[in-house]
Amino acid sequence: MDKDLGRLLYNYLLEAGMAEGLAAYINLFVLMIVVLVLVFLLDLLIWKVLRALSVRLARKSINNFDNFLVAHRVPRYVAHIVPLTILLEFVPVAFSDFDYAEIIALKTIKILFVLLVLVIFRKFFKSVNGYLRTRPKFRDKPINSYVQVFMIFAWVVGLLTIFAIVTGTTVWKFFTALGAVSAIILLIFKDSILGLVASIQVTINDMVRIGDWITFEKYGADGDVVEISLATVKVQNFDMTITTIPTYALISDSFKNWRGMQVSGGRRIKRSLIIRQKSIRFLKDEEIEALKKIQLIEGYITTRNDQIRSYNEENKINKELLVNGRNLTNFGVFRKYVTNYLEGHSAINKKMTLMVRQLQPTAQGIPLEIYAFSSDKRWENYEYVMADIFDHLLAALPYFSLELFELPVSKEFVPDQENDAKS
Repeated sequence: MDKDLGRLLYNYLLEAGMAEGLAAYINLFVLMIVVLVLVFLLDLLIWKVLRALSVRLARKSINNFDNFLVAHRVPRYVAHIVPLTILLEFVPVAFSDFDYAEIIALKTIKILFVLLVLVIFRKFFKSVNGYLRTRPKFRDKPINSYVQVFMIFAWVVGLLTIFAIVTGTTVWKFFTALGAVSAIILLIFKDSILGLVASIQVTINDMVRIGDWITFEKYGADGDVVEISLATVKVQNFDMTITTIPTYALISDSFKNWRGMQVSGGRRIKRSLIIRQKSIRFLKDEEIEALKKIQLIEGYITTRNDQIRSYNEENKINKELLVNGRNLTNFGVFRKYVTNYLEGHSAINKKMTLMVRQLQPTAQGIPLEIYAFSSDKRWENYEYVMADIFDHLLAALPYFSLELFELPVSKEFVPDQENDAKS
């Protein structure tokens, strides 16, 4: 019964001219399955061979670049090229009687080929980026931004190629039509274009490197640069937060890079003691003798006092008033004491600028600025050194009869009731 029904159906299709077409489709389907299986096996074989070669090269190579290639599976994607090429050559033969199917199959394989090439490029340059980060010469360079720039162009070209394959037009015609919408494209890729220009300028001018400590007040960044990409720069602040800065902001705005301090011989100390003006005065003879007990300035006071006395006697200066002639002041002697103290401090770099200077008087008093460089540049140790120095100087001020300016506290404005009662 079934055989009779099958013969009737076949005879009907044969009379209608469809039996041969159905048989052709069945043959094509079987052939495609066989080819796909063979292509899959060939792909697997090529991958095995490439993996074996990769292992041998890794053992013989003196660098670890091939390890990055394997880690990013570059050989695995390269192995797909030969099977796709075989499919591309096989399709015109298999679909010789099916023009429409041949066109669809060819376009699909070409699109897959373009995508495969893009993926290989992406994986390869990620391997290059990872390898260069292990090299001291390139560790602080923004390699990632250049990889991103190249991949943007690669994806643009790839997408244009895919568009040309789908539409059947040439890429050059598409580029010609693209000129009409160039303004829109520039608007869409504005940040990428600005980032590209900024990355090039940052690298050429060596403005920022990965690992640099920068301070960018506008964006609240104060820490180490951990990544420089095409569009952004990531800064890990000292409170472990991450601040993201547009790359083009590095050339359009002002920021501070502390690299110069880090590679120099010391970290700058620049801080002032504000001295009350009323506490500054000439020193009397008995006060000078008392200050000679301070070892750091004993020799200075003796020598300087003898010079001043000789000058005043030679010029017959009337010393009934201290203002006449030349005299030592408590402020000047203290300034010399601070200089000698810093010159003898073990944490101060003596090869760099060391200066104790008097600044312009202010409404609060006269600033005495300490300008020196700590040999230890590490933040915690630097703060300790600076605090140690100023702890000592603040405690030494009373020995010179000097006072530090500070705003009065509230209780100083309360009337002294005992004195009021006595009066």
